[in-house]
Amino acid sequence: MTQDDMPRTVRTLLRELDRASLATILPAEPAGWPYASLVLVAVDHDLSPILLLSDMAEHTKAIKADGRVSLLFDGTGGLDQPLTGPRATVLGRAERIADDRLKARFLARHPDAALYAGFKDFAFYRLTVDRAHLVGGFGKIRWIEAAELVPPQAEGLAEAEAAIVEHMNADHADAIQLYATKLIGRAGDGWTMTGIDPEGIDLRRGGEVARLAFDEPLRAAGEARKALVALVGRARALP
Repeated sequence: MTQDDMPRTVRTLLRELDRASLATILPAEPAGWPYASLVLVAVDHDLSPILLLSDMAEHTKAIKADGRVSLLFDGTGGLDQPLTGPRATVLGRAERIADDRLKARFLARHPDAALYAGFKDFAFYRLTVDRAHLVGGFGKIRWIEAAELVPPQAEGLAEAEAAIVEHMNADHADAIQLYATKLIGRAGDGWTMTGIDPEGIDLRRGGEVARLAFDEPLRAAGEARKALVALVGRARALP
């Protein structure tokens, strides 16, 4: 992994994982102590993490007092030597949001959350990323500023995403299954698409998530169909 690869490694980690460890600063006794908790995460097209939090949770009380937080994305699962694997800590400020598109992106990533997302004591939060600290393995360590983490942008894709995902799941479930089994090497039936961004697509099957990257980033929403068809062709060409 070169220095130039590190920002993309961080973006890939954030998009591959559907959960993270959230660290906040407790406002009440024991005030001032760091507090870590497990949260479900979705990541927007601009790499902003999206959270759904309960008002009763300690981390939510902490965020209301001080929005500075960090999220640890751990990509070392399943490795014989975890310390050789990548993990990234993202620092930023969390704020409550009322954005229907971000809510929809989170719920597509975590469909079971729809059971409680509408409760009065739950709300969505968006993290504005300030910087990230990547540990990519032994000796592969670097602070990365937010400007370096900005992903490629595809004109109109964020607005078209919900329709693309709905169409793929309704009319091309066989293609999604090929993506998962042939191109990613995942087992089982029933994979669905939960998101598409300029750098790839997100899939889910029950409690399992998967990420499939495009060969080249999309530059506009109109390029999505061509890229998805090309992935099907590649999958069908495999034994």
